Amino acid sequence: MEDKPRYSRTSDIIELLILMQSKIQGVTLSEIQKYFNVSRRTAERMRDSIMVCVPQVEELQTFSREKRWGFKSGFLKEIISFTPEEITNLEKIKEYHKECGFTDKEKVIETTITKINALNRNYITMTDDIIEILMQSEGFAVKQMPKYKIDLKIISCIREAMKKNLKFSAKYNGRTAKFLPLGLIYGEKIYLIAIDEGKGKNPYNYLLHKFSEVKLLKETFDRGNFDLDKYAKQSFGVYQGKCYDVKLLFSKNVAEEVKNYFFHPSQKIKENDDKSVIVKFKASGEYEIIWHLFKWGNDVQIISPTSLRNQYIDMLQKTLDKQKSII
Repeated sequence: MEDKPRYSRTSDIIELLILMQSKIQGVTLSEIQKYFNVSRRTAERMRDSIMVCVPQVEELQTFSREKRWGFKSGFLKEIISFTPEEITNLEKIKEYHKECGFTDKEKVIETTITKINALNRNYITMTDDIIEILMQSEGFAVKQMPKYKIDLKIISCIREAMKKNLKFSAKYNGRTAKFLPLGLIYGEKIYLIAIDEGKGKNPYNYLLHKFSEVKLLKETFDRGNFDLDKYAKQSFGVYQGKCYDVKLLFSKNVAEEVKNYFFHPSQKIKENDDKSVIVKFKASGEYEIIWHLFKWGNDVQIISPTSLRNQYIDMLQKTLDKQKSII
């Protein structure tokens, strides 16, 4: 049996997600084979791609002899969108009913369009992540950056702990402790935001690759009102601390790149008359801010705060002295 051409894979993956959502008991590999007219190996790859990028998909417990995969909770609204052409057609139908004097039908279509636009906003917030991971799993994209090796068993255990609000024990920096996992922040390194039961109730950032001897416990915990997104937005990278009102000046040489660059969720960007660009944001993590500014070379200046600028100058001077010492 021939596989479908590679260009159809992304649309097939999304279609499979919709198929899984439509069946309460999920789908089997043989059903995927039949529906998409593909080999069993391709059906397995499609299932594996979804398992990697969509954590809501799980192996379902059923009375069937064949294994089934699907959703335990709703997800459909987040993977279906409406194109501008489809919405435009609805607008034309609405105008037609208006011209014909069918005000009741016009009102129904207007309400439908409003609901579709609301759904589209939900869809947009997650499309980039899904498509990026899909393209990586299909071989169309590669994420290339330095990274630490992390045991998949550790990731799997911590994921299970977060899903079920379970504590886990582990060794971290040579010390064994109980942790309450709250979320992950991905960057050059992967950080687990967790509460160390022996150190109070405040969450801290732990390097995931430093965990060992991880063991899932049967003890549950209450996440309370912890908001991962809000927590992450407080810092420039992953380090929490004193917040700074940062103001940066970028030269016109990098203006276009800066205007299309995401520094921080609170950022405000303004172009000056001389084509230079001002970037403002509020965040903690002064060292990560400084490290990041190195990449912009002499095309960036720290306008404020003065303390951050002085730290940057001090780090630049120490770096220069270190390099000169080799000559």
